[in-house]
Amino acid sequence: MEPSEFVSFLRHEAERAHADTGIPVEIMLAQAALETGWLTRTVKDRVTGTDSKNLFNIKGKGPAGSVTTSVIEYVKGRKVWQDARFRAYNSYEESFEDYATLIAEAPRYAAAMAAKDDPIAFAWQLQAAGYATDPHYARKVLSVMHKNILPHLAEQKPEDSLGHVEQEEMPAHEDEID
Repeated sequence: MEPSEFVSFLRHEAERAHADTGIPVEIMLAQAALETGWLTRTVKDRVTGTDSKNLFNIKGKGPAGSVTTSVIEYVKGRKVWQDARFRAYNSYEESFEDYATLIAEAPRYAAAMAAKDDPIAFAWQLQAAGYATDPHYARKVLSVMHKNILPHLAEQKPEDSLGHVEQEEMPAHEDEID
């Protein structure tokens, strides 16, 4: 998937998670792009092929169970292959919600949340908290953000994402407004 399509496809979910937690939209999209290879390499169970719909490669058990696969981890600065269980979700929306809840509520990410108004500091705090074992994780996320996410966020209007339309552009009955 091209970066512009990726941003358009997932922007609404990132904006919803941002509204709930304040986590920077551009960081969430950059992480999801980096972790999934622009949705071309979402974690799948190595035996069944079941797609986890896990945009952030969060380990453990999710609402749809888990999938097991082999991944590269960094142990004492060296790349090693390890088997790991990753959370599985029923939708990408569920993946965003779980990620946002984890980052916003887990004490280990408190410093990142304290820096949520500064996407660059936020990324470095995620790395410092051990979000990923890659010692270059923050640098990679920020590179994706600057090169591929920010230009497309700037050129797309929020109503372009997933076909959603801003409320003021569409007449609605009072009971239909969130």
